[in-house]
Amino acid sequence: MAADTLPKVIYEHEGVFIHSNSDDDGLEQDLLLSGSLRIVDKDGEIIVEYRPLEDSVDPSNMLCAGKDSSSVMEWAQCPGERSHQLLETQQSYETEWDMVNAVSFKRKPCTNGEGTLNHSHERSRWAFSFSISDLRSITIKEEGWSYLVFKLKESSTSLPALHFHQGGSTEFLDSLRRYSLLSEAPDDDTCFLVSTPNRALSQSFENLLDDNNFGLVHKLKKDPYVTTLGSFSKVTNYIFDAIRGSEEQHQRPPEEVADLLGEIIPGLEINQQEEPGFEVITRIDLGTRPEVQRRGPLSAEDWAKHLDPEGRMLNIAHLKQVIFKGGLCHAVRKEAWKFLLGYFPWDSTLEERKALQRAKTDEYFRMKLQWKSVSEEQERRNSRLRDYRSLIEKDVNRTDRTNRFYEGIDNPGLVLLHDILMTYCMYDFDLGYVQGMSDLLSPILYVMENEVDAFWCFVSFMDQMHQNFEEQMQGMKTQLIQLSTLLRLLDLAFWNYLESQDSGYLYFCFRWLLIRFKRELSFQDVLRLWEVMWTGLPCQNFHLLVCCAILDSEKHKIMEENYGFNEILKHINELSMKLDIEEILHKAEAICLQIKSCKDLPHSISDILGFTTDAAEPGSQESPRPARPTHQQEAFSNGHGHLRETSHNSCKVAFIS
Repeated sequence: MAADTLPKVIYEHEGVFIHSNSDDDGLEQDLLLSGSLRIVDKDGEIIVEYRPLEDSVDPSNMLCAGKDSSSVMEWAQCPGERSHQLLETQQSYETEWDMVNAVSFKRKPCTNGEGTLNHSHERSRWAFSFSISDLRSITIKEEGWSYLVFKLKESSTSLPALHFHQGGSTEFLDSLRRYSLLSEAPDDDTCFLVSTPNRALSQSFENLLDDNNFGLVHKLKKDPYVTTLGSFSKVTNYIFDAIRGSEEQHQRPPEEVADLLGEIIPGLEINQQEEPGFEVITRIDLGTRPEVQRRGPLSAEDWAKHLDPEGRMLNIAHLKQVIFKGGLCHAVRKEAWKFLLGYFPWDSTLEERKALQRAKTDEYFRMKLQWKSVSEEQERRNSRLRDYRSLIEKDVNRTDRTNRFYEGIDNPGLVLLHDILMTYCMYDFDLGYVQGMSDLLSPILYVMENEVDAFWCFVSFMDQMHQNFEEQMQGMKTQLIQLSTLLRLLDLAFWNYLESQDSGYLYFCFRWLLIRFKRELSFQDVLRLWEVMWTGLPCQNFHLLVCCAILDSEKHKIMEENYGFNEILKHINELSMKLDIEEILHKAEAICLQIKSCKDLPHSISDILGFTTDAAEPGSQESPRPARPTHQQEAFSNGHGHLRETSHNSCKVAFIS
C-alpha cells in the first residue's frame, strides 16, 4: 500500500490559548495552555487541529502589558476583585498590540519527573482535531481579545474555547472560508453556521478543465450539473454543499438545484416578473437578421500604414474596425495587443513607449524581487503566500502543455508563466492567485515572448476580468443576469424552454464567461477571439453576444431532442474544441446589428450593449481598458466583462408573450 501523502498546512498560528479550569464568568483561570492551531489538508479532507505547546503558562508568572504599552505589570493570582480590575484595564486599551509587544512567559517550574509527566498528560488532554465537515457552528466572542467556541454536528463533548490573545482569529476564519460557507445565525449575530462541500465535490478548478486526466464525459453522464459547477476554486466553492446536500442524501432533483442557486447567489433571480423595478414589455419583433461580411486578418504592411513618422497611431477608429472584422496576422500581435489592452496609449510616440517600457521594467522587477527575496523562514509564517505559490506551481504544470511554447520538461515558458503569476500576487495581493488565471496569461505570454510586456498586458486584462475571480462572484452574477436578459429578447421561446428545464440561470455558460472561452476554442482561435473583443466593437459586452450566437446554433438540437437539465449541461460541455470561431463571430455581429436596428429597444438592453452612451463609438480613441469601476459606477462600464451591478433595476426586464 502506498504511503499517505504529507498533509498540506493551510493555516498555522502559535500562541492560541485555552483557559483551563475556568469558571463560568471566565475571570479566574488556574492555568493558561498555549498551543498551535492549524488547518491542514489531509488527502482532500480539511482538518482543524489544536496542539498545546511544550510549556504551559501559569497566570501567576505571566507578564502583561501596562497602560502605556511600554512597561509590563505582573498578572498575579489574586482574589477575584483584583483580577476583574486587571481585565477591565486590558479591555480599555489595544490589548492585542500590547500582548504582541510586551508579553513574556516564565516556565512553570517542575520539581521532578512526575511533574513533567503530569504536564504532558495535561497537554494531551486538551489536544483536539476535527474535520470541518463535522463542524456545525463557530461562535465569536470578545473579552478584550477574541475567542472562538466550536460546536460539532454530532458530539456530546464540548470543545474548549480558543483564545487569541495575540491576534490571528480573523486570519483563521478567512482561511476557513476558503473551504466552507460561514453564514450568520438568524437569532445570534455572534454565531456563524458552517456548511461545507462533501469531499467528492471539492475538486479544484482544473478538474473541470482537464478532460483527459479527470474523465469529464464520464462525470457529466453521472452528475452533469455538479461537474459543471464543481470546483471553480475560490469562485464557487461555497455552493457545493447546498447543491449536493449531506453525504447521506441522494442527488438533489434539478428543480431543487435551480431554487438553491437563486438562494445561494443573491441577485441572480431571473424570472421575477412582479418584482418592483422591472421593465415589463411585450414580445418584440427584432426584424430580419442582417447579413454581415468579415475579412482577412490585418497584415504587417497595413499596420505600418497606420503609424506616423514619430510612431503615433493614425486613423485609430478605422484600425479598430479592421481588427474587429478580421483580427491580426500573428506578426502584428506582439505590438498591437499592447495597444488593444491599454498598456500602450494609442496617441504615444515610439520614444514615449520606450520610456514607458523602461519605467515598467523597473517597476516589474521591484515587485518580482519582493517574493524572490522572501526566505524560507519568512514564507513559513506567511500562509497566503505559501498557498498562492502552491496553486501557481500546480496550475503552471498543467497549462497548455500540448502547445510547443509550454511543452516538455524544464521549459523556460513555464518558468516565465510561474514568475509572472507570482509577481502578480505582489501587484494585487488582495486577489493574489485564483485557479484559472493561468489560462488568461498563457496566450498573452505566448504572443509577447517577453516577461515584462506579458506581465503588464496581463495586468490590463485582469483589470477587465478581476470581478470574475473575486469570492463574491459579482462579475459572474452580473454577466449571467445580462446574458439571460439578452437571450429572452432574442428568442423568448428558447429561453422559456430552458426555464422549464430549470436552466434559466444559464449556469452552463459559466466557464465561457469565467475565462473567456479559453477552454472552448483551439489556442489559435482564442487569440483571434480575444483581439476582436479587445477592440470594444461593435458594442459593449460583445462577449455576451458571442454566448448568444453559440446558443442560437445549438437551440434546435436542445429543443428537438427535448434535453432536460442534465442533458443540456452535458451537451454544452461537449461543444469544447468543436466550435467554428469565424461562424460564431459572424453570427454575433449580425445579432448586434439586429438588436441595434430595433426602434423600441428596452432600456435595459440598451444599457447592457452600450447603445445609450457614446462610450463604445467606433470613433473613440480611448483604450478599452478602464479603471476599475467604483460601487457608484454603472454596471456596463466596458465591453469585456469588468462589470458591477447598478443600484437600480434597469438591467432587469420581464417579457410577456
